[in-house]
Amino acid sequence: MSTRHDIVLLHGWASHPQVFRGLARALDKRARVHSLALPGYGGTPACAPYTLERMAQALAVNAPQPCTVLGWSLGAQVALTWAQQMPRQVQRLVLVAATPCFTERSDWPHAVSAQQMRQFAAALQRDPQSLLRRFVALQTQGDEQAVRAAHQLRTALFTNLLPAQAVLAAGLESLRAMDLRAGLPAITQPVLVLHGERDAVTPCAAGAALAALLPRAQFETIPGAGHAPFLSNAAWMAARIAGSLE
Repeated sequence: MSTRHDIVLLHGWASHPQVFRGLARALDKRARVHSLALPGYGGTPACAPYTLERMAQALAVNAPQPCTVLGWSLGAQVALTWAQQMPRQVQRLVLVAATPCFTERSDWPHAVSAQQMRQFAAALQRDPQSLLRRFVALQTQGDEQAVRAAHQLRTALFTNLLPAQAVLAAGLESLRAMDLRAGLPAITQPVLVLHGERDAVTPCAAGAALAALLPRAQFETIPGAGHAPFLSNAAWMAARIAGSLE
């Protein structure tokens, strides 16, 4: 790249900016990296109401202008919303393990069922710690480097200040209710959609369908990777992201 771009990294539900440590290091010589905590995470104040729109507005205040935004999982939905709301600030998007609609609809099969979401919410109320540990396992399921990736996810989550249970519950509700498909044609920035081929949380088909709905998107699968491909493929992802900025 002829100039160093600013890249904002947004983590997912029940995570922490520390998950991007390896990717941030790999990107450091190519860009100025800003790993931001979602509202209510990492000791930051939560926003009310806890919607994608309010999260994007809160993050925009602490982000450079202009910038590229990389969003992972829930962070990808925040990134899409941010790009639509503030196209002058968000010039490009990189979406990892992303979907515009997390919960299954009659016309959207690439998702978890409503029953699964209810069970997840109930488990969060009963025993948050156990649920979070199970979620870590689910995110790394199928990944060729699952053991190492799970260790990194657990470390990022449990060695830092955990988000409040109310924040986790509000994030789940946002995932359950959101459907961003109608607004995707208005997002005209260049978008790189990266998806692990073995993602057990968000089907790879969801990422492909998302890319097809965006006017200027490229879609690529990452062989052998699960829901958090930046943990097992940091160098490859950094090179691919840097290439998309040239």
